Amino acid sequence: MPRRRVHRLAAATAAATTLTTVLAGAASPAHATGHLHVVQPGESIQQAVDSAIPGDTVQLLPGTYVGSVRISTPGLTLRGAGPSSVITPGDAAGGTAGDQACAAAGHGLCVVGTDQSPLGGITIEALALTGFRKNGINASATDGMTVRATYIHDNGQQGISQEKSTRAVIVGNESTGNGQSGIFLANIVDGKGNGAIGTRGTMVSGNRLTGNRIGIAVRRLRDLSIEQNDIQGNCGGIFIVGDETVPRAGSLSVTRNQVIANNQYCAPYAGLTHMQGTGILLTGAEDVSVTQNKVSDNVGDSPMSGGIVLFHSLVGVANTRNTVRGNHASGNSPADLVDREGDTTNSFTLNHCSVSEPAGRC
Repeated sequence: MPRRRVHRLAAATAAATTLTTVLAGAASPAHATGHLHVVQPGESIQQAVDSAIPGDTVQLLPGTYVGSVRISTPGLTLRGAGPSSVITPGDAAGGTAGDQACAAAGHGLCVVGTDQSPLGGITIEALALTGFRKNGINASATDGMTVRATYIHDNGQQGISQEKSTRAVIVGNESTGNGQSGIFLANIVDGKGNGAIGTRGTMVSGNRLTGNRIGIAVRRLRDLSIEQNDIQGNCGGIFIVGDETVPRAGSLSVTRNQVIANNQYCAPYAGLTHMQGTGILLTGAEDVSVTQNKVSDNVGDSPMSGGIVLFHSLVGVANTRNTVRGNHASGNSPADLVDREGDTTNSFTLNHCSVSEPAGRC
């Protein structure tokens, strides 16, 4: 399990470009249609959220805010002043029923829709969440949710978690030191559901993910892109996970990411062997395009270790019809490309690498 670390303001530099764009947009017509609710340290974010209507913005000034927050109003923006606007755990017994439920579940920020009425148009930007027992941001049944320029660190499970959600934009965030994934996307978090669901084009781009168990984990989803993320120092980099349910996980792209030295050791967990030195892993997936990634120096002795790895799922389902093309893979061990499937429908072409298992994939 990654070690917990103290909050650091250095993330401001990592998010500076995105944050400048975010704050510059505050005066745009799109933001000017609603009311602005300004919250100062010591005041209740939840009260401001509860009083807001669709199209409003809740603006946090720099400082520390104690207590979880639950959002169920569509079209709401929750914006901080950068990583100096910090939300930390509070007393689950205080506040309204909404934030009590979020705090009792162990999450920092809960964004909640329903299967019948997904919560649309939520924006979370330019703030930090740290120290929560479970997830920093926990979202369920959302549509078109944007999470950008946030600093999510040292939470017990996921940094940013979404289930049963569509058309998400998760861009320019830093998620580090979380007990499970930096970013975790799934059809449902607990259980299998009825196979993979389509996200209608969810995009995960330009994020920095370090010191987590897994940088980005995608479970039982289809139709999304993972691109241009910086993923270093986790136990594993990018995991695309499926199983025997249908439709299968897949029909997504993993492109132009930097996946480097994800060599922390993570003990066995939830039926998985220990984890160390995995760059990009496909397990039980189909029709995934893995292209133009830089995958280097991922070293370990787990069955899942290596640069780009195709590995059968926990229930023995093989990867099929996946394309691994034009990647630069070097210094990974036991190999740069690891194909433990032998399924001839998987394609390896034009990759720059030194060692593959079996030979001939480079």
